[in-house]
Amino acid sequence: MLADADKKYLLRLARSAIAAGVSGKTLEVPPPPSQALLEKRGVFVTLTEDGELRGCIGYIEPIKPIVQAVIDNAQNAAFEDPRFPPLTENELGRIKIEISILSPTEEIRVNGPSELISRIKPGVHGLIIQKGWASATFLPQVWEELPSHEQFLSNLCLKAGLGPEEWKRPGMRFFTYTVESFSE
Repeated sequence: MLADADKKYLLRLARSAIAAGVSGKTLEVPPPPSQALLEKRGVFVTLTEDGELRGCIGYIEPIKPIVQAVIDNAQNAAFEDPRFPPLTENELGRIKIEISILSPTEEIRVNGPSELISRIKPGVHGLIIQKGWASATFLPQVWEELPSHEQFLSNLCLKAGLGPEEWKRPGMRFFTYTVESFSE
C-alpha cells in the first residue's frame, strides 16, 4: 500500500508528464517522497474524458521503477494509444487520471471453464490470457463494465484477437494479478 503522499506525487507527475508532452517542454521530475516509488512494478495509466475512456496503456511486468513507469505510461496513454488520436492541449484540463500499480502476476492452472470461473474474483482480479502469440489483459476495473465472468472472459478473448469462446478450450494460459488504483 502506497502512502497518500506517494499517490498524490504520482498523480501530479502523470499530469506533468502529459502537459510536457503536449507543450514539447522537458519534464522536471521532483524527487519522490519515498523509496517505495523506486521499486519496479507493473503500472497502468488510464485517462478518461467526461467519464469515457480516452487512453489506457501500461506495463504488466515490473520492468521499470514506479516513477518512470508512470511517466512513460501517462505519455503513452495520452499520445500513443492506437484507439485514440493524440491528446490535445484543449483536452488537458478535461481528462481525469487513474494510476494502477500491479501486484506480481500469478499463473492459475485450471481443468476447465467452471474451475476458471471459480478461481477469478470479479472486481479483485485482473486477468491476462495467452494462447500462442495472442495475449491480452483486463484490469480489475473492467469488471464494472463487464460484470459476469462470461462477458469478461469473452471480451478479453476478443481483445486478444481470439474467438469469444476460446477461454473454454484447452491451450489457454491464465494469469491473475491485483492492483492498487487511485485517481484524481
